[in-house]
Amino acid sequence: MSAADSLYSRLVTRDPEAEAALPGQVRRDLPANGLRLVGANTLQSSGDQIVDAGTVLPWLFAVLGVPAGLAGLLKPVRESLSMLPQALLTPVVLRARRRTRVFAAGAAVQAAAVAVMAAVAAVGHGAGAGVVILAALAVFSLGRCLCSIASKDVQGRTVPKGQRGQLTGWSTTASGLVAITLGLGIRLLGGDALSAGRLAGLLAGGALLWVGVALVYLRIREPREDPEESGGAHDDAGAAAVLRRSWALLRDDRPFRSFVTVRSMLLVTSLSPPFLVMLALQAGTDALAGLGGFVIASGVASLIGGRLFGRAADRSSRRLMGSTAGAASAVLVAALALTSWPGLPASAAGAVLVAAYFLVTLLHTGVRTGRKTYLVDMASGDTRTLYTAVSNTAMGVILLVVGAVSSAIAAVTVPGALLFLAVLGVGGVVGGARLPEVSQG
Repeated sequence: MSAADSLYSRLVTRDPEAEAALPGQVRRDLPANGLRLVGANTLQSSGDQIVDAGTVLPWLFAVLGVPAGLAGLLKPVRESLSMLPQALLTPVVLRARRRTRVFAAGAAVQAAAVAVMAAVAAVGHGAGAGVVILAALAVFSLGRCLCSIASKDVQGRTVPKGQRGQLTGWSTTASGLVAITLGLGIRLLGGDALSAGRLAGLLAGGALLWVGVALVYLRIREPREDPEESGGAHDDAGAAAVLRRSWALLRDDRPFRSFVTVRSMLLVTSLSPPFLVMLALQAGTDALAGLGGFVIASGVASLIGGRLFGRAADRSSRRLMGSTAGAASAVLVAALALTSWPGLPASAAGAVLVAAYFLVTLLHTGVRTGRKTYLVDMASGDTRTLYTAVSNTAMGVILLVVGAVSSAIAAVTVPGALLFLAVLGVGGVVGGARLPEVSQG
């Protein structure tokens, strides 16, 4: 047994029968490919911690003196632009025999965009610096589009069912360790007093991480065709045809439409943390006063959640999505009930909100692991590519709508926005229970 085979067997629970059904070359390359996927995804997740639109970039905007109005655009630009164009970019991906090259190209685009942000952080100031960073973030998000579409294909072509969720979980765990180290480093470098120069250096390191992602991904040995399905969607892959097929998928493919509907309700875990932070800061909680504290909390959540949810996703990704969304809703309701208790000291209310922030972030790793595994397992070949692109494009629109509604409610009452998202999560529990089972079991 090779070193790669031995290490891979320690990371995942392997099914000899499932692996025996794979083509010979795919089966022989599985251990090395699996380890490279974990490595690349770890580097990418670590880079995401550095270019976080909810923590690091707003902090940078404050240091550079960028108007608050521009800072409010960071999250919508980062999230929606990484999803909306995916249906239009699908023809590019479908024409590529090697999806690893598509992913590497997307990683290179992200590396270049982060390098621009680092340069602006080093020499820029004020509104002009904010506009340039937002433009670079938009380019970054377009690069992420390519990576998002191609990554599902590569994983589906190189890793059998029953192992995909575990690999995602290990990547999340490893990135959590990196995030904890990064958060501690930020606190040691200055915490609240981080200079623009130090943040520029941090972003430059993030750019190098994406270069590493591209290099590792190019080493993955990918079969020419998906072992689960050959050909299919290449014949009519023009942009107009893809858009027509995208609408047809949402209209006619009931299981897929149900998945997209449930996924929209899972936004409870991605949209609620900023509101929890706002409430905690209003309560004067010192634990959340530094940038490093946010990053550490996120890292601990990833560290725990990666191992906790990886195997659960392989057993039943639909149950994982529903249960984590429901648990997040319960956490939000409990936090609001406790913090509204008459006579509760401000320090205690802050502690409750910090705990809620950590738990919701932890549960978000379960939601992400579950929905990614479900999407990879529910389809094969180029159908998986279309499912990924169409679901993400639809989610880009839904994210803008749900984000606008929750923000409008938060303008009046932040607890009201959290209650709105909690109700959304309960819908995810009901919808997730009705999804067809697609996992290994």
